[in-house]
Amino acid sequence: MRERLGVVVGGTFNDGLLVRLDPDTDVESLRVGSFCVVEGRRYRYFSTLQDLRLHSTDNALMADPPRTLSPLVRRALIGVTTYATAHVKPMLMIPIYDEHDLVVGGEGPQPVKTIPVHFAHMVRAQPQDFVAVFGEEREGTAHFAIGTPLTMDIPVCIDLNRLVERSTGIFGSTGTGKSFLTRILLAGIMAKTRAVALVFDMHDEYGSPQETEDKKWVRGLRDLLGSTRVAVFCLDDQKTRDVDQHIVIGLNHIEGEDILLLREELGLPEGTTEANLMVLERHFGREHWLQAFLGLDAGGLQELAQTANLHVSSIQALHRKLQRLAGRPYVREHSSFDQIDALLGCLEQGRHVIVQYGRYRTLLDYLLVANIITRRVRRRYEEWAERYWQTRDEAHRPHPLVITVEEAHKFLSPELAHQTIFGTIAREMRKYFVTLLIVDQRPSGIDDEILSQIGTRISGRLNDQRDLEAVLTGVADRKAVRSMLTTLDTKRQVVVFGHAVPMPVQLRTRAYDEEFYQTISRQTRSPLTKSAEEIIEEYWG
Repeated sequence: MRERLGVVVGGTFNDGLLVRLDPDTDVESLRVGSFCVVEGRRYRYFSTLQDLRLHSTDNALMADPPRTLSPLVRRALIGVTTYATAHVKPMLMIPIYDEHDLVVGGEGPQPVKTIPVHFAHMVRAQPQDFVAVFGEEREGTAHFAIGTPLTMDIPVCIDLNRLVERSTGIFGSTGTGKSFLTRILLAGIMAKTRAVALVFDMHDEYGSPQETEDKKWVRGLRDLLGSTRVAVFCLDDQKTRDVDQHIVIGLNHIEGEDILLLREELGLPEGTTEANLMVLERHFGREHWLQAFLGLDAGGLQELAQTANLHVSSIQALHRKLQRLAGRPYVREHSSFDQIDALLGCLEQGRHVIVQYGRYRTLLDYLLVANIITRRVRRRYEEWAERYWQTRDEAHRPHPLVITVEEAHKFLSPELAHQTIFGTIAREMRKYFVTLLIVDQRPSGIDDEILSQIGTRISGRLNDQRDLEAVLTGVADRKAVRSMLTTLDTKRQVVVFGHAVPMPVQLRTRAYDEEFYQTISRQTRSPLTKSAEEIIEEYWG
């Protein structure tokens, strides 16, 4: 028998329900923001406690309250002269089954479309209610526990199948725990094999063990899930431990789109750069334009300007600034696509890939390499998807791919979102089984159209009002979600809302600790038999 807390005595569909608490209900045991259930005749209304209020039927008593009350008098007053009410907001309706296991109110949790009758009972939410709403983390399901409500110790799950169907955003100010949350989410996706992950690991903090602020070491995803499931490709040829292959970029890999993405890092002007790049690609050919352009001397630049009708000083400045790319240690004049094809081979086999940067952690390195690899991944996935749509053969169905990028506003700014491969993926690649997991502390720098395409958002505390408004772009119940976001603590507290959860919810994220490691180890299932080295050897011939 559930503990009854009170009964519904009023309310409206828009404003919520008014519940008069029972005399024996301990008001101080209730917490604003906690979950409760209102038991109607056809539905259980999974609800949040919005407010608590004290009332009295005797105004004279309130005008001149007694200075002391004996326990006997206090008990006599409670529920008769004094009482408490709760303001409750129904979030979902869960159908009630009759004695013959027939659904009285419909199938599964549903958005709230009505309200319960007078005197419906309000009870505390129990674990089984959370299972009915959010699912349960167990083997063979797509549900993965991401945390617990702030006022309760009950796991809350997200649906990983729905998560990977659309792009996901993880937002929060510096120090709110975005990296740990991303690591937890990726571990769930990898362990439950709901998608294959490509992670651009700018600070080498996802694949390898890391030391935390309190001087503790935590395991990387490769260590946690094993080298047969997670392959590491690295830009830094001096880093050899736990690395499957080093990446080399050729000047022949770099396209005009890559230069546009690097415009701010290279200090290129906005007005003429795009036009100049288009002329250079057309003049020298798309594959060899950069090598040919950087090989010109002063006389060659003068001749090019005259031939192609370009401003000579603009071309000279572009030539000078693009020399920075040729000077990067991992860049060669010409390179095959062997390493990138090996990376694609891992993805095709269902193996997760983490791209580490080692010593090369500037935004210039990060943006350049991520864009080049992702562009080739996009083309390959389009080929795989088209083959699947034509044959309808499940053996040809691509593994859903989630591409993780940090500093996402650099890829998806309003100026660049319509020109870069990441903007294309965010808008169009769902049909090709590719989505993004973007991690950023400045969502206000991301194009509004891209933000509207994000299916699930997980946000920690945001200090800038512009960032707060950006996270709420396209959200139906902005007022309620905004209220949740503004009351978060700075550490390990988030609001999860969107496609992968049935309702917005404030959570304390689960700890990335030994208990989590053991849980992931139990859940890890891998249909793969080849090692990363075998896949690389196969694709290298």
